[in-house]
Amino acid sequence: MAVSPAEPEIPTFVSHLECSATGETFPPDRLYNLSPAGKPLLVRYDLDALRRHFSRELLAARPMELWRYREMLPVRRSENVIRLGEPVTPLLRLSRLERELEVGAPLLVKDEARLPTGSFKARGLALAVSMARELGVTHMAMPTNGNAGAALSAYCARAGIGASVWCPADTPEINIAEMMVQGAEVHRIDGLIDDCGKLAAAACAEHGWFDTSTLKEPYRIEGKKTMGIELAEQLGWRLPDLIFYPTGGGTGLIGMWKAFQELEAIGLTGSARPRMVAVQAAGCAPIVRAFEEGVEHAPRWENAHTVAAGIRVPRAIGDFLILRAVRQSGGFAIAVEDEAIMRARDEVARSEGLLLCPEGAATMAAYRQALSEGRIGRDQSAVLFNCASGLKYLR
Repeated sequence: MAVSPAEPEIPTFVSHLECSATGETFPPDRLYNLSPAGKPLLVRYDLDALRRHFSRELLAARPMELWRYREMLPVRRSENVIRLGEPVTPLLRLSRLERELEVGAPLLVKDEARLPTGSFKARGLALAVSMARELGVTHMAMPTNGNAGAALSAYCARAGIGASVWCPADTPEINIAEMMVQGAEVHRIDGLIDDCGKLAAAACAEHGWFDTSTLKEPYRIEGKKTMGIELAEQLGWRLPDLIFYPTGGGTGLIGMWKAFQELEAIGLTGSARPRMVAVQAAGCAPIVRAFEEGVEHAPRWENAHTVAAGIRVPRAIGDFLILRAVRQSGGFAIAVEDEAIMRARDEVARSEGLLLCPEGAATMAAYRQALSEGRIGRDQSAVLFNCASGLKYLR
């Protein structure tokens, strides 16, 4: 269901799309998957015009929701915006853990569990489905480890678009139930998410469906970049010293880095940016291995396994974009053991009353590990991303 046509139109400033590898440009307002080079496409904006139009004062009168940043997003017509009530998610300070760890700067969690379908996947899929509606798509398909499929199913149901998903057999049952109840066609297979991706791609080719896999279309990044815009606004247009981000496909890390570049270009923030820390599980750490080896691409991680299913991604199509953002920021990639993830989950729950999902708990484990290894300072502010509701994982 789209918003009311009576809602006033807000201009968007999209100028073109750009291949992330070659820089080749493409006209907007057309349906795309990957570029001819087989790489993700990025949405580009007329930043000079955006700078003249978009301001902090403009935002002050708007509801505290994702779509308050419409000028920095690609949907052109209000009737195509698909909403499920996406709030600005809270920043929660872990004061007791700050004292325990003897850190002298804020340690914050951005709690994405408050979004529709209980995860940050709602951001990317809200934009992807809204743009699909705008461009005439009637059926969308994707592989998923659970939460992305749940978000796709919900937004497609809202938009009146068909949805098909492929997921590993051990996907949490609550995610399976979400997808099925919301009307998606669900396929469970023996394999990992990249195996699911091959089946989804084959079905799209056979049926003419639109492949909405991570980074295989340009708009999920635009939804995820709103995490960075929100974070800047919540912190008074200053950015933290560190961001710890659970990294599988890496759309959010790439999107936030893109947001910080755009915010600086339009004058809403200064040039100081956070060090981006890509957090992975020790049982599936292709980005960490590539970072440590100093290479640009991350070969497939064989026999991937971890309790944090959302970051069990053996190979990311946007590997070079993740590594580029981490290196440009002066950050690093770090792997944590499953035992440390579960200890961190319990620690935050008991100390702060906040129930993290395993992927969110991985960021806390990584923060502790980075402190102990001297990779970060105790006087540096840090934001940890909790990407989904811990309630989904209690079984």
